[in-house]
Amino acid sequence: MLFFRIKCVWILNDLKDTILSFISINNVDIDFGLQFFKEESFKKGTFLLKPNEYIDTFYFISNGCVSYYTIEDGKTQVMELFTEGYFFTDLYAYIEEIPSNAYLEVLEDLKVYAISKEDQQKIFDYSHEFERFGRLSMQRAFVNNFRRINELRSLSNQERYLQLLEKRPDLFQRVPQYLIASYLGLTPVGLSKIRKRLSQV
Repeated sequence: MLFFRIKCVWILNDLKDTILSFISINNVDIDFGLQFFKEESFKKGTFLLKPNEYIDTFYFISNGCVSYYTIEDGKTQVMELFTEGYFFTDLYAYIEEIPSNAYLEVLEDLKVYAISKEDQQKIFDYSHEFERFGRLSMQRAFVNNFRRINELRSLSNQERYLQLLEKRPDLFQRVPQYLIASYLGLTPVGLSKIRKRLSQV
């Protein structure tokens, strides 16, 4: 039991803090839930998911970066770039239990805490607060997705670039520029032109 407590307090501290940012929960219940998260490591270039595969795992990033994208007509469309503090999966494939049409590719050596859908349900059955956490985190994921779609439609190319630079400047040092461009709904040439124009202001 002592090892379990040390594991929860130290190794899982970042995950625990993130959960507590959503809900208030006692130590007994949160320690019960944390025991189901498995620490896993993946090398850069690993695919956690490819099209036509099923996914029944939710991940929390402790360290590293993951690209979530599709390829349509030979073009890569980056839907999200997940970094430290993010929970992620292919949400639609996960919820509907259908094959994915997307990729989850590790862009940096990655450390995550992973939990299966079966173990997640055990936690929800045990604790109403964890069930509430699951609901709130899902809601945030849907809101973030809606916000991103709205920004792609309503903001100019330059506005999207400046917003990303302000909110997530680390991405520009960690992610290849062609993926940044795709994430912003731009071509690499379009992104280069924006950066050049702003550098001359």
